[in-house]
Amino acid sequence: MQDTKPSPLHAYLAGLGTDDSSRTLDDALAFSDDALEYVHDYIQWLFPLPTRSMAQPGAPILTPQDIAQIRTDERALANLQRASQRMREFYERTDGWLTFNDHNHLRITRILRSLKLLVGPEVANDFYAFIAKRHENANAPVNPRNVRYWTEALAE
Repeated sequence: MQDTKPSPLHAYLAGLGTDDSSRTLDDALAFSDDALEYVHDYIQWLFPLPTRSMAQPGAPILTPQDIAQIRTDERALANLQRASQRMREFYERTDGWLTFNDHNHLRITRILRSLKLLVGPEVANDFYAFIAKRHENANAPVNPRNVRYWTEALAE
């Protein structure tokens, strides 16, 4: 019989576990905008990928088993939607990322890739449409190479 106990990452996304800093998903979603900007080890838990983070090498890496389990876990999917909404609020209320180069551009790429992989292309496309409109309304200050990473994330 296959072990169906959730991994720490799956448990975290399902709202049943904590990250490496003993924070729950709800703790991360309750961060102030300043905390979302300056804390750098939460985004890999909220929006995991199957590749190692260059910014946080100790961050969790999605396994094929994680992906399969998260895609069928209503709690995890709902929490990914909540995380997406919280980051939309952050990017709506803050302007620091609307510059030529910023670490948030990498975060946006991560969010898009993770949402597409785990929740589906519709949710990822909606997040992209929001980011693209915000960028356009700010007179397109982001490095075109970084914007290209966002569109490529949707095409992967």
